[in-house]
Amino acid sequence: MMSRSLASKLASVTGFCALLLTRTAVADPYPPLQPLIDAAAPNALVMPAPGTYAGPVRIDKPLTLDGQGQVTIDSGGKGSVVILDTDGATLKNLQLRGSGSSHNDIDAGVQVRGNFNVIRDNRIEDCLFGVDLQQSAHNKVRRNHISSKPVELGVRGDAIRLWYSVGNEITDNTVRNSRDTVVWYSKDNLIARNDARGGRYSLHFMYSERNEVTDNHYENNSVGVFVMYSDAVVLRNNTITRASGPTGVGVGVKESSEVTIAHNRILYCATGLYLDVSPYQPDTTNRFTNNLIAYNGVGIRWLNDWQGNEFQGNHFKGNITQVVVEGGKSANRNLWQGNLWDDYEGFDRDANGIGDTPYELYAYADRVWMDVPAAQFFKGSPMLEVLDFLERLAPFSQPDLILRDEKPLLVAAAAPLAGSSGTPRPASEPQPQGQTLGEPSPPTSETPSPESAYEQLKRSLGQP
Repeated sequence: MMSRSLASKLASVTGFCALLLTRTAVADPYPPLQPLIDAAAPNALVMPAPGTYAGPVRIDKPLTLDGQGQVTIDSGGKGSVVILDTDGATLKNLQLRGSGSSHNDIDAGVQVRGNFNVIRDNRIEDCLFGVDLQQSAHNKVRRNHISSKPVELGVRGDAIRLWYSVGNEITDNTVRNSRDTVVWYSKDNLIARNDARGGRYSLHFMYSERNEVTDNHYENNSVGVFVMYSDAVVLRNNTITRASGPTGVGVGVKESSEVTIAHNRILYCATGLYLDVSPYQPDTTNRFTNNLIAYNGVGIRWLNDWQGNEFQGNHFKGNITQVVVEGGKSANRNLWQGNLWDDYEGFDRDANGIGDTPYELYAYADRVWMDVPAAQFFKGSPMLEVLDFLERLAPFSQPDLILRDEKPLLVAAAAPLAGSSGTPRPASEPQPQGQTLGEPSPPTSETPSPESAYEQLKRSLGQP
């Protein structure tokens, strides 16, 4: 028989071991993935068994880590989930979650500190930042689903962040409820076919040249795309809609030159286009071509009287105010030619698709809220509408000419707004087969004719 003293000692040891195991389980409930990475040879294919593993994980050699859609790496609220400190690695088919909450350390789902890496088909959740690239070149960030931590918008991290990074491709990602996507001090990057909603800046450039933004869908963000101090940026065939907060802007351009904005749809924003001292460099031009600017509070807003911009083939439909220049000045030093204005009051007697008389936009009662910003609260109200009507009927003073388009288009001659990039539309915005966006389909027995501009717009966006 076992003595009482021996039994007591065994019970104590057993209890101590149980306590130790309990504490270890609480501190680190999942097996670590780092030993598996450390044991892999360079260029190896690492396919962990299905399950959840503990992070953080650092990869410092080229290899492929494939979760096959069945592997989760949980960092437990510490640091970044995965750090790619190498060239030529691939990270795919993983769920990454539980980063730390430090903005100073940029705690992220993936930190990239190398070149020619691929981060694709991952789901990044509950991570302060999504994918962070610093001084990294020629990486591909593709088909990832990214969301931040459930905190207030201003203290979330950025979904995708490029810092001094060149030649990267950010494509086909889905972003929900993160803060911004930022491209700072970075050039020659491609941002294409991404879908971002519920954030602050869909896309924010600063001091970044020669970047291309095509076929993206940005919806319900505070600001769509803002280009600051960045030259030769191209925005083509994007849909930017419902940037409708107090400072809501579809596309903003500040002190930037040789910017091309073409074939975009800018819809339901507080301000469609916002221009501030652009173009900035002498003898340069910003070009706005074949964009649909529709159903915004203000179609285009200038912070000041500036020149060097060309507007051709754009469609202005359903905006409460087409163009505003702060301080009551004019936008007529810019080129306006061949745009379609839904409030044009002229005729086309020779049936050439161009108005017989120029389109002229004057400021009447609009001057009240242009000169007194607080009066914008009453913009669109019956009171200001009556004042505007009386001013047009019998002006009390000479109205200010804001712009003149010498050759305004009519609906019959509307230029097609299909994108010229040749890339497919995002899945979130199907385009009806055989139809050019912004151009009505020919009447059929199933399609009533005529059709309102609003119905054309909804159909072109694939909405019932």
